[in-house]
Amino acid sequence: MAHVFSFWETRAFYDSFMARSHDRLAAAQSGTFKDARTRLFDHRFDVKTGFEPRFSDADVLRVALCRVHEARAEHFVLMQEKVWNPAMAGSPGMIRGLFGAAPGNEYVVLSMWRSAAEHGKYRTERVERLALRAQTEADVAALTGDIVELEPSWTV
Repeated sequence: MAHVFSFWETRAFYDSFMARSHDRLAAAQSGTFKDARTRLFDHRFDVKTGFEPRFSDADVLRVALCRVHEARAEHFVLMQEKVWNPAMAGSPGMIRGLFGAAPGNEYVVLSMWRSAAEHGKYRTERVERLALRAQTEADVAALTGDIVELEPSWTV
């Protein structure tokens, strides 16, 4: 499995790419992969510091895709900002991240870590306690995610 993340300076640049180049590039890649899934998220806020799509200082990326109950969406966003963000930002080894939103009450939390070991310390010590405090179970209808070991040769 491969995860491909792209970051666009503006929505206009993204729309221009989709209108002018996407189909040609997709046709050239036909047959090189199967079962591709894509989502477009709008940046809502940073986790820890100003997000930069720079990966040279990170070894691991954690991505969490959340589908949230409509009636709980506002609470979910508030808890990301007031509970999860400060906890991740205070964790040694956490470099930076972002929180994004898509239509249909879908959200992404992307966090970059110096190492899998540093991320593992955060998970073991805090996640269960934070989930209770943030009432995550009541907010989230579905949660998928992955720990992505970054491959420097794939970064462009």
